[in-house]
Amino acid sequence: MIYSNARAIIERTIEDRIEVVVQWRNKIGEECYEFPGGSVEEFESLFDALKREVKEETGLDVIEATGQDNCIKSDGGLGGFEVECFKPYSVYQTTRGGFDSMGVHFICKVTGEMLSEGDATKDIKWIGLDELKNLAGPNGLFLDIDRAAALFYLKEKGIL
Repeated sequence: MIYSNARAIIERTIEDRIEVVVQWRNKIGEECYEFPGGSVEEFESLFDALKREVKEETGLDVIEATGQDNCIKSDGGLGGFEVECFKPYSVYQTTRGGFDSMGVHFICKVTGEMLSEGDATKDIKWIGLDELKNLAGPNGLFLDIDRAAALFYLKEKGIL
């Protein structure tokens, strides 16, 4: 069995400074910082899972996500499947470790009031890219599946 995930790199710009949302994963044995997101439920679209997970964990509402504006949907064909096709920000796959998972990271814009604690999360906050670089570095406490996306994001932003 492989786990499927939808994850959010929520960003904003304040006075020419880019900030992203991170949260402390509050599950026993899994304590670390991470981007909001989680498992896709059976037959749930990645965009619906993204919006649900962000809302549950942060209280924020996703109003824009990478790839959503170019999503093409088919209404079923030979197999009767409904399918969505789009370009996300990044895709990851675990290739070693405790569980097999694949997921998609989206860059998101949000609205609403941020919670101080959410579903299995706490210390939800906006941080600058220098702090993200420290959290995602070799000695940082960042979830592995999000560490790779954070490094990819920081490289694209010219921080690495």
